[in-house]
Amino acid sequence: MRVSTTRLALLGTGLALVATAVSATAAQAEDGGSGNITIDKVVVNGGKPVVVGTTHVVSAKVSVTASDDSGIAETTYISAYGPKPNYAQIWDDEISCVKVSATTSTCSGTLTFDPQASTGFVGNSAAATWKLGTLVSAHDADYIHRDAAATFKVQRYSKLTVNAAPEPVKKGRTVTVTGKLSRANWDDNKYHGYTNQPVKLQFRKKNSSAYTTVKTVRSNSTGALRTTVAASTDGYFRYSFAGTATTPAVSAAGDFVDVR
Repeated sequence: MRVSTTRLALLGTGLALVATAVSATAAQAEDGGSGNITIDKVVVNGGKPVVVGTTHVVSAKVSVTASDDSGIAETTYISAYGPKPNYAQIWDDEISCVKVSATTSTCSGTLTFDPQASTGFVGNSAAATWKLGTLVSAHDADYIHRDAAATFKVQRYSKLTVNAAPEPVKKGRTVTVTGKLSRANWDDNKYHGYTNQPVKLQFRKKNSSAYTTVKTVRSNSTGALRTTVAASTDGYFRYSFAGTATTPAVSAAGDFVDVR
């Protein structure tokens, strides 16, 4: 997987193109600042994890709200980095600042995550907790740098299927419910089974809106799921996965079983 912006290569020689006072290592420099400027709020992707699949570029909006008695002049950069070499950058000309008041502004930009980029892949190690750093300056030359003004998760997109059979089925007979839990693999940009994970089998009666858990099963070495239950009444079976730190929660669409 590669993390990029619309105008700047984030790895290797791309960082050397930036001839500013902020060096390529600024994103991981020590916290610092001068004056009474403050960072009040940082939001990444609306507070939700950044979930990336195998084909589409994913954009994540970042906003930094800061205050100073002289007003905010600019945000020089917004940096995001996870386990090395995962790194992303938004520089000043990609950031727009909007005044909230005479002393406070919110500066925003967009990080992009591209699993199909031809260079700079970092693979599955990118599924982790990332830090977001920023440098903000005020009109009176006060400034503040925070190496980890916020943290956010980057996760591997997950899929879950279900099939209940036979259908229709006589009341009291056995229904076999199969499915598969898989997730994006950024080493080869394919979906692979997520192994040895607890997944709930749930049932919703016809004309009901609520699912209840029947039992919990574990995915096998290929991510496959299989269990049996006794047919009792018309309704929908689905599998539901609670998610992990690197993989988001997902539920399959319900599969209807007609019990006669």
